[in-house]
Amino acid sequence: MERCIRCGKELTYNDIGAYKKFINRGSTEFMCKSCLAGELQVSEELIDKKIEHFKKQGCTLFV
Repeated sequence: MERCIRCGKELTYNDIGAYKKFINRGSTEFMCKSCLAGELQVSEELIDKKIEHFKKQGCTLFV
């Protein structure tokens, strides 16, 4: 079970995928969506929209 490196929250598959997509595909430590949004200075809603967009394109980082 992976946990957020910033807040310790348990991560979902999409949390990990978003971190890999937006920060570093080779990462072995990840942030939850909330902490990632803060790091990128965007809303969680924007991250959700981007995840849906990439899923529709067939990106395998997301379920």
